[in-house]
Amino acid sequence: MNFNQIPVNLLTPGQYVEFDNSRAVQGAAQMPQRILLIAPKLAAGSAAADVPLQITSSAQGVAACGRGSFGAAMCDALFRVPQAGDVWLLPVADDEDGVEATGEITFGGSPTAAGVVSLYVAGTLVSVAVAAAATAASVATAVAAAVNANTDLPVTAAAAGVVVTLTSRHAGALGNDIDLRFNYYPLTERIPAGLTASVEAMADGATNPSVAVGLSNIGSSQYNTVICAFNDAANLALVEAELDTRWGPMHMNDGHCHVGLRGTVGTINTFLATRNNPHLTVWTMEQGGEPQPLWVKAATAGAVAAYYLAIDPARPLQTLALPGLLPAPQEKRFIREERNNILSYGGATTEVNAGGEVCIERGVTTYTQNSSGLADPSYRDIEVLYTLSLLRYQVRARFAQKYPRHKLANDGTPVQPGQPVITPKIAKAEMVALCGEWIDLGLVENLEAFKAGLAIERASGDADRLNVLLPPDLINQLRVVAAQIQYQL
Repeated sequence: MNFNQIPVNLLTPGQYVEFDNSRAVQGAAQMPQRILLIAPKLAAGSAAADVPLQITSSAQGVAACGRGSFGAAMCDALFRVPQAGDVWLLPVADDEDGVEATGEITFGGSPTAAGVVSLYVAGTLVSVAVAAAATAASVATAVAAAVNANTDLPVTAAAAGVVVTLTSRHAGALGNDIDLRFNYYPLTERIPAGLTASVEAMADGATNPSVAVGLSNIGSSQYNTVICAFNDAANLALVEAELDTRWGPMHMNDGHCHVGLRGTVGTINTFLATRNNPHLTVWTMEQGGEPQPLWVKAATAGAVAAYYLAIDPARPLQTLALPGLLPAPQEKRFIREERNNILSYGGATTEVNAGGEVCIERGVTTYTQNSSGLADPSYRDIEVLYTLSLLRYQVRARFAQKYPRHKLANDGTPVQPGQPVITPKIAKAEMVALCGEWIDLGLVENLEAFKAGLAIERASGDADRLNVLLPPDLINQLRVVAAQIQYQL
């Protein structure tokens, strides 16, 4: 018998008992889950820029990023979803050269009857009571005051005559996505008779900050899910490069990034054509459709994906509701043919269920082509990436837990019971057992095919190395049911 801590030359009398936990853990190891939220912060936010910190509530996120910040809205959206893992916030300050987006609301006429102006800013209702015979200028003043009274809104307002100018609290191109509209519920909300109101959309925001410094500060900690507010090409290239490195076999602290994107089918597909990465999911939105900003869509969808894929990474996300999101008006929603087209370009899609909830339709990655430029569906679905991440973790955990300090011998070597020796045959049996557990968990299928393709051998040039080839057949997701009713009369 071989001991780990009790020496063989012990001469002092006594009873010495050690513990060995190598067989204590039964079944496949559970993978810790951690979320990283890359979010804009205002100067009023208490957190240091580009330094990750753990948060456990929306209130902590608001304090860290500043009230009314895009980051605060992301934290609020994320914590609407049940959390089963750590949440870390990476606050990013505005670029010093950034320009704030602005929009305008212009009132005209004069109400002939009392009523309510129902303005929606980034999906949040701002209600202003209007008296009969009020002037357009007085309505503008009241609307600006109501906007400024809600410090959670991502804009500030200033009235000049009949015009209300809305200015993004953040500098940068993201502010252009702040939606302004009246009467989201047109059956019950309407501009008071005699009063007119027009909207000039938010625009002219420019120069997003870079996430480069923040990414350099996250260290080697694994973040299974990364949610990023920024979707510009420069920042996405940085995130993709970071995740490509983390997925590599010398790091293995992999993760998956979620961002939002708004546009027409044409502009969305043009954007997607510039990306081709298995570690990036882009949640798409209609131009003039969903009123909440793209960073809120990313935070909500990313959090839902993180929660449910932690429970079962192979189970499809389709039909899961995204809490708190308002759907696009019926006439603005992408139709099935448009969503199918977006999916083919690598954009993730949502739809609206009968209860008016925004739901995941299919979560795909932007990876659509291999290195030769040919269509490649191998990394298309987000479930594949989360499943592969878990399988790799459990392979590592199995060897690290059961064979942490073992010696390596050839098959057939006579070994005394209790000796910490592993052989290729023992390793092969261990991997077959692990595959059986994967099948029980519904992660893979076809055990016999796994056995047939499994290869384990000692490296010919390194006697201390065991080479392992694992051929798991990942279980698939039920996406489409196609049936033909061939009837007779």
